[in-house]
Amino acid sequence: MTTHQPPQTVRANGIDICYEIFGNDNAEPLLLIMGLGAQMIHWDDAFCEQLAARGFRVIRFDNRDIGKSSHLTGGKRLTPLELLKLRFLRIPVAATYKLIDMAKDTVALMDALDIKSAHLVGASMGGMIAQEATLSFPHRVRSLTSIMSTTGNPRIPPPTREAAAMLMAPPPRSKEEFIVRYGQTWKVLRAGHFPEEEALDPERAERVFARGLNPAGVGRQLRAVLASGSRKERLHAVMTPTLVIHGTVDPLVRPEGGKDTAASIPNAKLLMIEGMGHALPMRFWPEIIDAIDKHAHGAAAQAA
Repeated sequence: MTTHQPPQTVRANGIDICYEIFGNDNAEPLLLIMGLGAQMIHWDDAFCEQLAARGFRVIRFDNRDIGKSSHLTGGKRLTPLELLKLRFLRIPVAATYKLIDMAKDTVALMDALDIKSAHLVGASMGGMIAQEATLSFPHRVRSLTSIMSTTGNPRIPPPTREAAAMLMAPPPRSKEEFIVRYGQTWKVLRAGHFPEEEALDPERAERVFARGLNPAGVGRQLRAVLASGSRKERLHAVMTPTLVIHGTVDPLVRPEGGKDTAASIPNAKLLMIEGMGHALPMRFWPEIIDAIDKHAHGAAAQAA
């Protein structure tokens, strides 16, 4: 039976960060970093418990501007014109903060928890934050696992029209609208037939809504991603043991994003999961958890 500490909030890097821990204090520390607009509970409780059962001290947390962590201010809603300028004219998007600031949040949380170094597992934008933390604070990262993420390389194919439209849609105006939108969004992102997930979506949406929404914060996070540019060249210097996991049918961060990440990091391992979109459905957990377990424990054994 692994231990579980309920959510707590700590001051780190000048903001409040809400975090939760699964697993024993003396186990290998593993930080889970979530993606754009996604609260820490998108790392499912059972997913965290299964990782903890493999001998990890699993820490999930709300990024800045989401959930129960600090909500910041500033920045306007992103316009299609700005996206066109970025894509075709390479004119950068203005941002209140960048991915490096979110990487500093991650390391500051480790400081607050007295963790000298940890395994970082990031999904989507979380993968970008984990990459940035590995680049800027290599001594703090025992291993890197980048899931359904990318290097920021502008040559990677853009999201499908359906996934992009979903990202740019105006925020829902009511709880009922949010619950419907949540189901629609994840249906697009999963890119397949997942009735067992769809059955759980209303309950998951209720939980997310109850923890609080911050549409303006999601906009700032998106700006942070777009303003941070490409990490591709810098990633050539990464010496940290790296695992890249990506779905073969990802409509948001295309499979080429994962392949580019693995190709950019020396000796990175690439795991392409057949039929996985931009989500972590339960049916893929055994393969994902096995891969993280083997990679992180392998890196720890090498370092010992």
